Amino acid sequence: MSPCLRLHELDNVLIATTQLIAGMTAGPVSVRGLVPAGHKVAACPIATGEPVRRYNQIIGFASQPIAPGEHVHTHNLDLGGSRGDFARDYAIGADRRPDPQRLHARFMGLRRSDGRVATRNYIGVLSSVNCSATVARAIADRFSRNHPDPLLDAYPAVDGVVALTHGSGCGMDSEGAGLRLLQRTLAGYATHPNFAAVLVVGLGCESNQIQSWLAGSDLREGETLRVFNIQDSGGTRRAVERGVALVQDMLPRASQAQRTPCDVSHLTVGLQCGGSDGYSGITANPALGAAMDLLVAHGGTAILSETPEIYGAEHLLTRRAVSPSVAQALIERIRWWENHARMHDGEMNNNPSPGNKAGGLTTILEKSLGAVAKGGTSNLQAVYGYADPVRQAGLVFMDTPGYDPVSATGQVAGGANLICFTTGRGSAYGCAPAPSLKLATNTALWHRQADDIDVNCGEILDGQHTVASMGQLIFERLLATASGQTTRSEAHGYGQNEFVPWQLGAVM
Repeated sequence: MSPCLRLHELDNVLIATTQLIAGMTAGPVSVRGLVPAGHKVAACPIATGEPVRRYNQIIGFASQPIAPGEHVHTHNLDLGGSRGDFARDYAIGADRRPDPQRLHARFMGLRRSDGRVATRNYIGVLSSVNCSATVARAIADRFSRNHPDPLLDAYPAVDGVVALTHGSGCGMDSEGAGLRLLQRTLAGYATHPNFAAVLVVGLGCESNQIQSWLAGSDLREGETLRVFNIQDSGGTRRAVERGVALVQDMLPRASQAQRTPCDVSHLTVGLQCGGSDGYSGITANPALGAAMDLLVAHGGTAILSETPEIYGAEHLLTRRAVSPSVAQALIERIRWWENHARMHDGEMNNNPSPGNKAGGLTTILEKSLGAVAKGGTSNLQAVYGYADPVRQAGLVFMDTPGYDPVSATGQVAGGANLICFTTGRGSAYGCAPAPSLKLATNTALWHRQADDIDVNCGEILDGQHTVASMGQLIFERLLATASGQTTRSEAHGYGQNEFVPWQLGAVM
């Protein structure tokens, strides 16, 4: 393996594949000092203010003269003040491609009575407000397979009873955008195909009144959706007893679910990356993109999100937009985030995180260019708001924060029945009721944290796979996971604590 990679012939930086030390030869230059693996080294002289290019895209500007062979990172690369507002060529639709030939494959899914298809078979216990979280968790705990008297043992076809609680639901405008966003998120989970049935527990006096939520979400109680308030049930103990009895009533029906062959077009995959590093945009993210191109060719749906983390690379998506209105919708969300950051005395370059920087990512532009690769090369079909129901097949974008639990919560609320999560530093994450596949960007992480990782995309860097062959492998693992194969995060019990709806607006 070469000690460094040039990702594009016009790049003026190289990517170290191993730690470089002074005097080593890295492509055309002699290394000056230490350059950690995954970091950048100058391939030629770079003057102060000159753009630094990776993937033949601008990732920032030299803040001081950089000599050939020198480490390029936060000490000599930044967004360059006003230069950081450089214009991206949105070229709407310029790279739009003909629709791929439709492919057909199947997985073993769970078909609901209304025709929707699930990849898991859970019963959910949702809280309307933080005040009902303890009761909701106590109800679900009674059905834990670790309980001394496990009530779930008689129902092996049910994957579990999970409590999804949150820290909101009151202290907010009862007519405001924040409450509407929470209610939309809860409605998405209440109707998610991976839930055979859902119980919603409220307190009784909160802003997020259950009956108002039901009416506003066009939902009604029935065999698969039950609701009650603690204050109407006689307090905590009686509320827990009531909830346990309701779940017991739901279990026989839920246990009747059986896996049958289902078309891949029923799969909707939420795309996430967290704990990214300098290899994310070289291995795991483009390999996941290749898998999503296969998914789209099979009629499935891929949801790209994390708007602040595609900032500076949004032009790569507008160029593939199927219409000017789709491209403009994405541009409007970028402008909203710029204003949102200013209102809170922040800036869009509040990323990368310390871990990202330690892994070799210097600016948000560099991180975003790698993150966009998760979406592959398919046309951008639609842009959705947070937790909006995703109804368009193909590659779509959902506006979410970059914070992984919040972003994935919106995707699952929108209908994602699988999550794919790439990581270079090692992330602890899962997402009930949707199984989450973890993809490592490098083999060192795989060896260090193999118990948390499902696929080692570092084999691309090691020469054992191409991006295309790894994409095929990921696609096959997606089908196996959708058919019931347990992921690492599921085996560890992740998923309940990672339900984090976006809290938007003032806490009153």
